[in-house]
Amino acid sequence: MAQQVILDREQLSCSICLDLLKDPVTIPCGHSYCMSCITDCWDEENEKKTHSCPQCRQSFTPRPVLVKSTMIAEFVEELKKVGLQAASPDLTYAGPGDVACDFCSGMKLKAFKSCLVCMASYCEQHLQPHYDEAAFKKHKLVEATSKLQENICSRHDEVMKIFCRTDQQCICYLCSMDDHKGHDKVSAAAERAERQKELGVSRGKVQQRVQDREKDVKVLQQRVEAINHSADEAVRDSEKIFTELIHLIKKRSSEVKQQIRSQQKTQVSQAEEFEEKLQQEITELRRKDTELQQLSHTEDHLHFLNNYPSLSRSPDHVHSASLSWILASIIIWRHC
Repeated sequence: MAQQVILDREQLSCSICLDLLKDPVTIPCGHSYCMSCITDCWDEENEKKTHSCPQCRQSFTPRPVLVKSTMIAEFVEELKKVGLQAASPDLTYAGPGDVACDFCSGMKLKAFKSCLVCMASYCEQHLQPHYDEAAFKKHKLVEATSKLQENICSRHDEVMKIFCRTDQQCICYLCSMDDHKGHDKVSAAAERAERQKELGVSRGKVQQRVQDREKDVKVLQQRVEAINHSADEAVRDSEKIFTELIHLIKKRSSEVKQQIRSQQKTQVSQAEEFEEKLQQEITELRRKDTELQQLSHTEDHLHFLNNYPSLSRSPDHVHSASLSWILASIIIWRHC
C-alpha cells in the first residue's frame, strides 16, 4: 500500500513546484501542472509570443486555454487523505537538526511541510487545513525546510519566483520590474527544468567517466593478477630447478665421497702392505748389521774370511721405484 501511495504521489506532483498538484491543469502535450505554476511560467514567456512545456519543451501557438481537471483534483484530494492516514500513526518529535512545527506548543513535532506563502513549517496535524480549507488552496507547500528566508527577497519581502539569466540570480516580481527590467528572465521553475536537463547531461558524462575508470581499474586488476600469477609460477619453477640441483649436488657429493673412500682404502692398503715389507727389510738389515759388527770384532782371521762373503752380500730389499710410485699415486689422488 505504501509503495502505491509513493507511486501516485510522483504521478500527481507538479514538476515546477515539486509538490502535489493544486488546481491541476493538463496542457496539450499531456503533462499536468498547478494552474498557478504554469500560468506564472507562461507569463514570463509572453514576450516570446510562444509558450512551451517546461518538461518536454513542446511549443504551443497561440497560448492554450487552461481548464482545471476535476478528475485529477479528486485523485489529489484522495491521495492527501490516504497519505496522511498512512503517515500519522506515530508522532515524531523534532530533534537536533530537524525542522520543528511553528504551531506546536510545548514539545514541538517534526515539520512535515513548509509553506512559501505563510513562511512557516507545519507538522502533519497543523498542515491539514492547507488541504481542507479553500483559503489555503493556492499556497505553495514544499518539503520541510529551515531555509525559508532564502526564498524571500530581502528587499521587497516577496517570494522569489523568477530567475534573471542576465544576472544569474533568483528575483521577485518587483525586482523584475525594477533593477532587472529588460533582462532575460524566466520563471524559476522553467530555469530549474532547463538546468535539470543540463544536470542530466552532466550526470551522464560523469557516469560515463565512472564506467571508463571502472574499466581501467578492471584492466589494472587483471594485469596485477597476471603479474602475481606469473611471479608465483616463476617461484614454483625456480624452486623445482633448485630442488633438482640440490638433489643432483647431493647425489654427486655422495658419489665423490664413495670414490674418495674407495681410493683411500686401496691406497692405504697398498701403503700398509709396502710398509710391512719395509719393516721386514729393516729387521733383516739390523740382524745383518749385528752379524757384521760381531764379525768385525773377531780375532780369528780364518773365521772372518770364511763368513765375510756370505755376510757381505746385500739382502733382498724393496725396490725404490715401487716406493716412488706409491708416493706419487697418493699425491695425484690428493689433487684429483
